[in-house]
Amino acid sequence: MLLTAYSDIDAAVRAINEAHLDHYLSKPWDPPEERLYPVMDDLLDAWQAAHLPEASGLRLVGHQWSPRSHEIKTFLASNLIPYRWLDIARDPAARVLLDATGVSATELPALIFDDGSSALLNPEPRQVAERLGLRLSASREVYDLVIVGAGPAGLAAAVYGASEGLRTLLLDRHAPGGQAGTSSRIENYLGFPTGVSGSELTRRALMQAQRLGAEFLVPLEVTAVEIEGGYKHLTLGDGRQIVTRALLAATGMFYREHPAPGVAEHAGAGVYYGAATTEAQSCSGRRVIVVGGGNSAGQGAVYLARHAQEVQIVVRRDGLAETMSQYLIEQIAATPNIRLRSRTEIERVEGDGHLQRVVLTSVDDGSQETVDADALFVFIGTHPRSGWLPEAVLRDEKGFVITGRDLAAQEAYARTWKQPREPLPLETSVPGVFAAGDVRAGAMNRVASAVGEGSMVVRLVHEYLALC
Repeated sequence: MLLTAYSDIDAAVRAINEAHLDHYLSKPWDPPEERLYPVMDDLLDAWQAAHLPEASGLRLVGHQWSPRSHEIKTFLASNLIPYRWLDIARDPAARVLLDATGVSATELPALIFDDGSSALLNPEPRQVAERLGLRLSASREVYDLVIVGAGPAGLAAAVYGASEGLRTLLLDRHAPGGQAGTSSRIENYLGFPTGVSGSELTRRALMQAQRLGAEFLVPLEVTAVEIEGGYKHLTLGDGRQIVTRALLAATGMFYREHPAPGVAEHAGAGVYYGAATTEAQSCSGRRVIVVGGGNSAGQGAVYLARHAQEVQIVVRRDGLAETMSQYLIEQIAATPNIRLRSRTEIERVEGDGHLQRVVLTSVDDGSQETVDADALFVFIGTHPRSGWLPEAVLRDEKGFVITGRDLAAQEAYARTWKQPREPLPLETSVPGVFAAGDVRAGAMNRVASAVGEGSMVVRLVHEYLALC
């Protein structure tokens, strides 16, 4: 943190962008009990949440090109669980640790716990959650509000639902934060002049929701919803059911799989979808390609450039101006080891057991070039995660959930909506089922707007419950 006078604020801002300064505080900072110490406490708390001492703690030993190792790394990082990654091929300490615990290299990945006496061998995320004591069971018979999806919209709804006295349950199939949670830096979110990482914003929001009384269960996937007498019965992937009076769908979107030959075969073994923060350390000194021209791709490229030898951004368009925020374009231009390859497509990927080469094709003349690459991060188009909702919930041709007054324009609306009132804003064609965030048709695809919608839903839920 930098303490600065008024005249030095421009220098402080440059230090944030160029030297990765965490925070600056301008005069006056007196009295320190009000103006300095709380800021320092907050920064130290954020550091403590992310810092893991080298000598102990949760350690994951595996192969860099193992899809299961990547899956467990992503699960731990996304759920804000500190751990240390040890690559069996690159870190001598990994072999020492395996010998000490009696784990064979054929049993990897191995999750070794603090005491060093126990390990999970080749585990699935649910086994990891159970072993770490994450909650997997609801504590109530019936809830006032169940939120499916713990991205910005779901987290905001959990905070406001719990604070306003609703019995609130938040579920997610993978981890809190959604796509925003994987962002290395969100520079334009209100109230964070130096930017905030997606994981830090997620940590703060989840802590706030739980402190106010919301329950959070992960990893649990909702596979079906049935409506009986106004109650919503949610069926989970393991067959259990949860009952609620009101339901919020905040499941957001997922990245579209890249169709190029070889991509699917190398998923988790050099090809990753939106996992820049998880795999950045493993890319140290390596060659990386990022596919996509949106903000997520830009944030990922800038973050990866801190570790990788070279980062190439591949886009079909003439440049980034149409799809990316200007502050990110400027950061990319100022980063010497980032190269933009416009009007270029991924033709195919190749490798022996893991990604080694990427064949690029020019959009203009069809010429091809083969480049060596160790990792390919895909940030292309997204699809709404709405398939788990009942058929009566109307969606547009792309699968986005239609809400509020937009329902009246749908041909099927008259057949599905039988209430004497109009749907509430953000309410779907099923009474008491709401949608917010990126899964909703017409959403703005911004963290701030998702937070706003999630907050707004709670007032609408109160209105709905008063009508029941």
